[in-house]
Amino acid sequence: MDAAPRQRPAGGLKGVLMPVVIVLVIGSIFVSVYLAAFHAPKPHHLPVAVVGTAQQTGQIADGLERSMPGGFAVKRYADESAARHAVQDRTVYAAYVTGSGDSPELLYAGANGPSVTSTVSGAFSAVAKASGHPLVQTDVVPAAAGDTRSMSVFYAAFGVVLAGFLFGMMTYQMAPRLEYRWRMASLAFFSVLGGVIVALLTGSLGFDALPGPFLGLAGVIALMGAAVGSATMAMMRLFGRAGLPLASVVLLTLGNSTSGGTLPAAYLPGWLRPLSEILPVGVGVRAIQGLSHFDNDGLVQGIAILAAWTVLCAGLIYWRDVPAARRREATA
Repeated sequence: MDAAPRQRPAGGLKGVLMPVVIVLVIGSIFVSVYLAAFHAPKPHHLPVAVVGTAQQTGQIADGLERSMPGGFAVKRYADESAARHAVQDRTVYAAYVTGSGDSPELLYAGANGPSVTSTVSGAFSAVAKASGHPLVQTDVVPAAAGDTRSMSVFYAAFGVVLAGFLFGMMTYQMAPRLEYRWRMASLAFFSVLGGVIVALLTGSLGFDALPGPFLGLAGVIALMGAAVGSATMAMMRLFGRAGLPLASVVLLTLGNSTSGGTLPAAYLPGWLRPLSEILPVGVGVRAIQGLSHFDNDGLVQGIAILAAWTVLCAGLIYWRDVPAARRREATA
């Protein structure tokens, strides 16, 4: 550990007001974002399937639109097998099989969580009732025995993001002049060890909440930790003292609220939805869910985006740290 350079402390009125202002601004953003995302969640063009004729599909789509305007994006599938596979790899969130004279059947994935199940069950129950038949419901991707509400991925991701944020902050607080190569080695050690620990806790040796392969889960979680840790360090190096509150807003508040761990991105307001596809938490959560339940849905995209975050941020840290270290050596 090296000694941190002395910083001139803020005093007087600035020292009194600045902590209050910064913390209240961050808290207000947190409350505003989470209320905007979850105070009255409803789907926006949630993909669902219908197995039936073109006429039946059109009628069902019209019925869904009347009951929940803009809520569903209806796709027609040729047969039940294709629709079932679409639910299993999360191309769609539910499939309504009209049948031929028999009671219609709803295929859904309990692993998407009770909120999604309630949404599709309620909407399609109304469709079946209008046709005069009871609705048969079949869970084709049930939640894990240790994760009955499908919330474990959110808590695991939140913990990884918080740990990555704290690591990025502490590495510069405790060793601001650590050589770049050793800082990257520390980031790698933190990420790999964190991935292993969280995968053990959530897997069959722990709470049996995420049934995906151990090495796959550990790898994705390690990439999430590396992406968040390097992003926190990069923001601190680029923006100085302002980098820490900025990282908390981007990675903790916006990242976790748009992660898809509580509700799919289709339930988010339009201005928040794109963040779930670019921030480390959202792409990591989707990859973990894909590994655990949905035939690797989002896995390749998640690995690519998390790796890109890590490489880009490591490059920015190199750009800021290495020339400064060389200048200090030259003047020593």
